[in-house]
Parts: sequence; C-alpha cells; structure tokens
Amino acid sequence: MDRTTAEGHRSLMIELRGITWNHTRGYLPMVATAQRFSETHPDVSIVWEKRSLQKFADMPVEKLARQFDLLVIDYPSVGAAHGDLVALDEHLPAAFLQDQAEKSVGQSHASYAYGSHQWALAIDAAAPVCGYRADLLERARIRPPQDWEELLEAANRGMVVLPGIAIDCLCHFHMLCVAAGEEPPDVSEETGVGALEMLRALMRRAAPGSEARDPIAVWELLSTSDTAAYCPFAYGYSNYGRASFAEHPLSFGGLIEIDPGRRCRSTLGGAGLAISAHCAQRGVAVEYAQFVASPLSQAGLYFESGGQPGHRDAWVNPAVNHAANGFFRDTLATLDQAWVRPRWPGYLEFQARASLAIHDYLWRQGDAATTLAEIKRMAAEAR
Repeated sequence: MDRTTAEGHRSLMIELRGITWNHTRGYLPMVATAQRFSETHPDVSIVWEKRSLQKFADMPVEKLARQFDLLVIDYPSVGAAHGDLVALDEHLPAAFLQDQAEKSVGQSHASYAYGSHQWALAIDAAAPVCGYRADLLERARIRPPQDWEELLEAANRGMVVLPGIAIDCLCHFHMLCVAAGEEPPDVSEETGVGALEMLRALMRRAAPGSEARDPIAVWELLSTSDTAAYCPFAYGYSNYGRASFAEHPLSFGGLIEIDPGRRCRSTLGGAGLAISAHCAQRGVAVEYAQFVASPLSQAGLYFESGGQPGHRDAWVNPAVNHAANGFFRDTLATLDQAWVRPRWPGYLEFQARASLAIHDYLWRQGDAATTLAEIKRMAAEAR
C-alpha cells in the first residue's frame, strides 16, 4: 500500500504477514522483532497473527503458506511442505548458516534441513523436560524423582501432573521407546507394549484433568496453585521460570531414569521461522528472518520479549539464565540428546492419528498390543 511521507511525496510500503502460535513465548517476540525491524526499515510493516498450540501442530503448512509470508512452523512439516517454502540456503550468507549450525541447541537447526536445503531457521528450541515447585517438594520432604519408581511414588501422593492431550501422549510414548534403544514407529512388540503399559500406570495416578492438559496448562497449574508439585516431562517453557512472568517461578531439569543407566530421552520440539515461496518480497523477508535468528537478537530482544531462543549463545548466557531461574543451563543437556521426529511427507498425518489412538488407550479402555498394532498400521498407510 502507499503512504504519504512528511515531505508530501508518496512511497511504497512493504507489508508482510506472519503466523505463529498463541502464547507469550510464540507471539510476543515476533511482534517485538517486527516492530524493531520496522524502526530500522521504515518502509516495512510486519503484522503477526496467531493460532492455537494444537493448530500449530496440526494445520498444514502448505495451506498457511498460501495465506502468509512468514511462518513459525514445527519441523516435521518440512517433508510435505518444502515445495511451498523458500530454500533459505539459497539466500542467506554461508557464514550465517554455518554459525546457526554450529550454535544449534541439539539438532534444532538440522531438523529444518530436508532434501539438501534449509527450509527454516531454528529461532526457538524446546523438548520435554521436568519442572517443579521446589517449595512444595521441600514442604513434602521429597526430592525431585530420579527414577520411574520414585515418580510413581510421588504420583501416588497426588503430587504429579503431566500433559495428557493426544499429541503429548504420542511424545511420551516415543520418549520411552527411544530410551529402550528403538526408533518409532518401527518398534518391537516388547518395547511398544511395555511403553504403553508404563504410561497408562502413570497417567492413572496423575492429577485429575491431566488428560485434557497441554504443556502450557501444566506449567500454568504448577505456577499458580498448590494442586501438584512436579511434572516429569512436558515441553519446556522458560517463561514459567521467570519471576516477572510466573506467580510461583518453577525450577526445571532433565528427565528421570527408567532403570539404572537408561534415561528417558526427549522428543525434540521447538519452532522454526520459514518464508512462504509465494511471498512477493523475499529479500525483505529473508533479512527479517536473519535479524530474528541472529545471536544478538536471540539473547536480547527475542528473549526479553518472552521468547525461548534457539541459538546456543543465548542458552549459555549468564544473564539469560539468571532471568529464567537457570532454565536454559539446567535443561540444555536434555535438548542436546533429544530425538528428532521423522519428516517423511506422511508423518504429520500419522502423528495426528496415532496420537488419538494412544490417548484413547491411556485414558479409556483397550489392549496395549492391539493399540501398538494399530499404530504400526497407521504408519504403514501414512508412508
């Protein structure tokens, strides 16, 4: 659209539209970086919209890419959607991309690479971690559980809450299978059935309402009430470690051991900033993406606005850790070890269907062997 300058002549205003997800961590840093970018690029306007966390996981990126210029995405979508995204390696400086790769948190940067191209920048890094109210555990005279037996004991005392919506049930299942040394969805019956039965035993002991909670709801519950004290695994949100954000700031850490020498292994999450192949202003969009992912922005404006950086320099930054109650320092090793979900084109369809099957088994009735067989059938069909 045109705008009139102070001198009275008309110039072209470049407008970009972006879509992210609806939480302080997902939305506010995009708004803040867009505002700052516009201040240094007066002819550019970037407007961010938001969708629910569930739609962030489910809505096809191919569809969004026809409506928006900038997209905050989940990495498994690059397999199906890369034809609608800009190959960033063809536009960004090689030195910048090398820094992004070398300073990645775990496999965050690599997770957006597919078919020899880089389809997004890892502006946000996350994986399931444990979180807890240190004051409530101290009052109960227990330590954060170290193994599965201690976890069940804490759950029996009514102290455990965890996300139990469908997509998180699938992530919990993947976590236990990977800990057993097998990669989903191609797991043995012994491993798959064992994982399902372990999860059901835990879920049935969790705080009431867990079956409907996503990670945000879990961290909100822990930080605002005394209903529960400990979550063993949920996608980490550093916001809830910040005294400026949470009523009762939480402490965070790694995952428990299943048995001696066999620790749970997280499923990598996080978010990447991609550019639609239908964007008419690719050059400006690429420049903005580089600004958001830069080390300076990640440890500065992006984090200060509520974001959870994807650049490793921010994760080891003392000031960032001080502000977030050590969240990044205490969970970095867990993210470095996190398992990367498949990215074959049919994976998101499988993820959606398998999530519902596992949720139904965990919270209702059903047989573990039958559920596992159904999951494997879904994977074969999706492929």
